[in-house]
Amino acid sequence: MTVSEPKRFAAGLPSISETLPHALAGMGPSRTWKTLKAVNQKDGFDCMSCAWPDPPERKAAEFCENGAKAIGWEAEPLRIDSRFWAENPLSSLETRSEHWLGQQGRLVEPVYKAAGSDHYAPINWDRAFEIMAKELNLLDDPNEATFYTSGRTSNEAAFLYQLFVRAFGTNNLPDCSNMCHESTGVAMGETIGVGKSAITYTDFAKSELIIVMGQNPGTCHPRMLTALEEAKRAGASIVAVNPLPEAGLMNFRNPQKVRGLAGKGTDLADQFLQIRLAGDMALLQAVSKRVLDAERRAPGSVLDRGFIEEHCQGFVGFAAHLATLQERDVLAATGLTSAEIDELAERYIRANSVIITWAMGLTQHKKAVPTIKEIINLLLLRGNIGKPGAGPSPIRGHSNVQGDRTMGIWEKMPPRFLDALQREFGFDPPREPGADSVDSIRGMRDGRIKVLVALGGNLVHAMSDTSVAEAAVRKTRLSVQISTKLNRSHVVPGEQALILPTLGRTEIDRQDGVEQFVTVEDTVCAVHRSAGPLEPIAPGVLSEVAIISRLAQTVLNGKVPVDWSGLGRHYDTIREHISRVVPGFEDFNARIRARDGFVLPHAPRDSRTFPTSTGKAMFTVNELETIGVPRGRLLLQTIRAHDQFNTTTYTMNDRYRGIKKGRMVLLVNPADLAELGFADGQYVDVHGEADDGVDRVLPQLRLVAYPSARGCAAAYFPEANVLVPLDSTAEGSNTPVSKAVIVRLEPAAAPDFAAAAG
Repeated sequence: MTVSEPKRFAAGLPSISETLPHALAGMGPSRTWKTLKAVNQKDGFDCMSCAWPDPPERKAAEFCENGAKAIGWEAEPLRIDSRFWAENPLSSLETRSEHWLGQQGRLVEPVYKAAGSDHYAPINWDRAFEIMAKELNLLDDPNEATFYTSGRTSNEAAFLYQLFVRAFGTNNLPDCSNMCHESTGVAMGETIGVGKSAITYTDFAKSELIIVMGQNPGTCHPRMLTALEEAKRAGASIVAVNPLPEAGLMNFRNPQKVRGLAGKGTDLADQFLQIRLAGDMALLQAVSKRVLDAERRAPGSVLDRGFIEEHCQGFVGFAAHLATLQERDVLAATGLTSAEIDELAERYIRANSVIITWAMGLTQHKKAVPTIKEIINLLLLRGNIGKPGAGPSPIRGHSNVQGDRTMGIWEKMPPRFLDALQREFGFDPPREPGADSVDSIRGMRDGRIKVLVALGGNLVHAMSDTSVAEAAVRKTRLSVQISTKLNRSHVVPGEQALILPTLGRTEIDRQDGVEQFVTVEDTVCAVHRSAGPLEPIAPGVLSEVAIISRLAQTVLNGKVPVDWSGLGRHYDTIREHISRVVPGFEDFNARIRARDGFVLPHAPRDSRTFPTSTGKAMFTVNELETIGVPRGRLLLQTIRAHDQFNTTTYTMNDRYRGIKKGRMVLLVNPADLAELGFADGQYVDVHGEADDGVDRVLPQLRLVAYPSARGCAAAYFPEANVLVPLDSTAEGSNTPVSKAVIVRLEPAAAPDFAAAAG
């Protein structure tokens, strides 16, 4: 491992020198050309690496460095053949890293691990579905099974999956959103009535102020930097709020512009607020209090009184509550100065249109839901919802995680959706709420859930409390993974286990000889087509839709009056059903064939109407709660490396942060290292200190002196999930609290790299 100074710019020539060799090495020239010229194009396929929206006018190269790596990872021609399973017992595979597993190639045949066996072995599709049907139908209660979904699943597959699961008899439909933006959906749903972004792509260039909170777009949504650059060129100010300085918010060298290639780039953030972990709610309340104070000094000149009186409720109680906010509590929680907060408040008051964006840096805290409610409070004060260039904008990760939820992948779908399913398909779906991701792990741990079916994803490694999650899955009678490539969840199986290979986004999907397309919904509610350009990796690999339709036929065997076979053969048929069940998808088949697709309705954005319980946008009162960190301890957050997509690691590098050939690091402020008696380069064991008294340990991390917020540290996800207790979840959303873990450091010996290499 080597460590160098973190970068102060993103993209530029280095992104090109990283992208093309990686793609060519993985795919070869022909596949590279076919995929990269088609990705994110109007007649191409949607990149699986994030949910960032496409601009109205596409560039010839409408992809980023990480998107190209995701495509190369999926579209490589390397395949796992039958010999692999004979040569690699599970006892060996489970010792391998996530990176190694992902490098073995594409899955091309169903494999089965029998009870008591240490090997997967190839089987045919019919036998695989028979095993699943037998185990599911032996359950005493449908709620003894849980059906996980990854955000890469298309709208068509997601709709069919939830239809099958509800026809089977359960609402146990956990998904990856439970672990990321669930807090967003809860907070926005309660305050403005819609849990999705209230802006469009073009709003960025119309905004006067963009506040980016708890987010690293240079790594997680690199194409967002183009939108921020366009906004900056149009006169917007940008404020970054984050415990770590991120290269992408300092300077963006657009690799598609001469200026970017020449090494100049565009400075993005006009102000950087290096906030302490879990301090965002205090900051937002402090800014709102300053806005209210400014209105008191100059009545009628600051607040949008007309908007508040016509469209909002709860303002008086909110204002009264903030009047009691103590500045000393704010400064202690945030680690900022009053002058820094004053500057942000002044920027907010000057701007006539404000966008606030955020990601997991806000959603994975105990107080995530009230923190996001404070974003809404601040925006409501000056009418920054439902007008050009303004609104709340959560930035989703997976390319269709938002669409999956729209299609019904949720354990708590509202009665109107379930009523529509009943009218359309002639059966009464279950009404009691099901288990989310955390509750599914609890159910497996406690023996209440006996079968796990996962449509994509890597639940075991994405989940908090790694050892508990792995032990829980091992207790199931059957675990099923529907995947393109190997990951940790495949090698931590139930008593019996199946791996079912599926087509990727980059591949042509033919049913009965006819090419099909699927659809996705991006982070700003735009729906568009996706069709891959490559021939399937192998003849026997099925699409997700085909797998689900055949599974439903075998398991349900006529239990409900649904033509599963017909749905699997013709995706237009699925879309016809969607058009009659899901609001906003009327005339789906015709509208999706328009070159630009269509944008779903969004009442707060479109008409300043708010489908909340009161019919108004809700100001809320949220009690500020700070985290007491004992002396000699740090507050830890998990982060993604640059060469990483969720749990998938493309390389062992994190270029922007200066880390190369390693991931087992702990980023700590140099002053904190000195105060704790440690030095850069030293190795430590990191111990999580939770209320349950369990000693959770992440061993042998190399300390890296890094310009993080004082008292705050960072380690890579998913390795650091072992430190997050399963029961440490956000209030109201049950999302794992991965961004505020109290830890202590103990000296450790350096790893034996020679032995590890051998």
